Amino acid sequence: MKAKLTLAWVLTVCVTITWAAAHGQYYSKTVPYSPMKEQVTNLHFFFHDILGGKNPSAVLVAKAKNTTIGDKSPTPFSTVFAVDDPLTVGPELTSEVIGNCQGLYASTGQDNLSLVVYFDFGFTKGEFNGSAISVFSRNPVLETERELAVVGGRGKFRMARGFAQLKTFSVNQTNGDAIVEYNVTVFHY
Repeated sequence: MKAKLTLAWVLTVCVTITWAAAHGQYYSKTVPYSPMKEQVTNLHFFFHDILGGKNPSAVLVAKAKNTTIGDKSPTPFSTVFAVDDPLTVGPELTSEVIGNCQGLYASTGQDNLSLVVYFDFGFTKGEFNGSAISVFSRNPVLETERELAVVGGRGKFRMARGFAQLKTFSVNQTNGDAIVEYNVTVFHY
């Protein structure tokens, strides 16, 4: 009798689980793949990284106690900065703001100034308002021209990949403020 009750209970549980799975809220449908047409967009803007003054756009958030280079550089080895930098049409901070760059950069070069950057470039004006591209790459800032990898995006830049070519427009050697020209090629759908 006990074996029959156990068997009945097991069957009841199996039927209940099967019924719940068949009548649950989860729904999935497989559709044939239809490739989208890839687009190429070229962007040009200026990035303003402001470390000094009353309203900096890049702020030191972490720093190791033992540094090999010392504190003479605005970004000595092992420092991490959080950024919310304006993006403008021209090199002047007073030119039209088209978005902002939010993210982090860490000073990772012991012998030279090199940063590892994670940036999200969010656009707030024009055709790409509400869209963004993500960059994650090494940035050897002392090189006049350099390249960063575009690794993703959202909005009109969904599934983005590409590269950003950077050229330093100006640097304040005292406080580290910098203006960087960006020419970005984005492949997206």
